[in-house]
Amino acid sequence: MSEHTEIAHAARQEWMGLLARAPEQMLMELWGAYEAQPAFEWLRSPEVGGVMVRGRTGATGAPFNLGEMTVTRCSLVLGDGAVGHGYVQGRSKPKAQTAALIDALMQTTAADDLRARVIGPLRQQMQDAKTSRAAKAAATKVEFFTMVRGED
Repeated sequence: MSEHTEIAHAARQEWMGLLARAPEQMLMELWGAYEAQPAFEWLRSPEVGGVMVRGRTGATGAPFNLGEMTVTRCSLVLGDGAVGHGYVQGRSKPKAQTAALIDALMQTTAADDLRARVIGPLRQQMQDAKTSRAAKAAATKVEFFTMVRGED
């Protein structure tokens, strides 16, 4: 795989992961404000299913099956031939469709505009929410200490 292809692959993984993790309301608001609503054909209409989630003890131990998670997936093709895939947690068919449309558009000349108006703000809102949760958790942190008794 060439370096350019690897970079493009990593970028696509990043935006698809962002779309999959995004809260539905946040994603739909940003998408709703985006004017372009392209025509498309389904390759695979949205369908709900389950996937096995695997984990590792301590992030380095042997993998184990943690449990199942509900996901919704779909695939579509735009008029210019760009193919988009949506794979999101939960049962939201509209969110999966939106994710697939954004994925397809990110592979066209609309990518820079979409990055500025949807992907960037989505990333920032999610980072702000994460920072806020971390600050709330840090505010409840309790520091413990012990005093030396001096009986040595």
